[in-house]
Amino acid sequence: MTRPVVVDSSAIVALLTDAGPMGDWVAANLEGATLAAPSLAPFEAANVLRRQLLLSAIDETEASLAHQDLVELSIELWPYATLAERTWQLRANVTVYDAAYMALAELLGAPVVTLDA
Repeated sequence: MTRPVVVDSSAIVALLTDAGPMGDWVAANLEGATLAAPSLAPFEAANVLRRQLLLSAIDETEASLAHQDLVELSIELWPYATLAERTWQLRANVTVYDAAYMALAELLGAPVVTLDA
């Protein structure tokens, strides 16, 4: 069985778009892992792709290819109901979005791969 790793939208987008050091770092940390994320992750990642396209950080072709790769990405998505109680408990210290990733990492005993500071 492969080790689970919780991956957030920043890491997903870097994996799908960045051939540079950030993308390499994410790829190295996800190698051989089973990817897991809260069910909101693909929506967040698609929104990041949209924002990068609007800011001309990536072009239309790269955005479309990355979006297709996102759709095909093998990732275990966890529903809100499973993470809701712990997510709510963490609300005073982090956003509910970040808390969902933290709650999943706690549940799985897994690290979180993120590019967020």
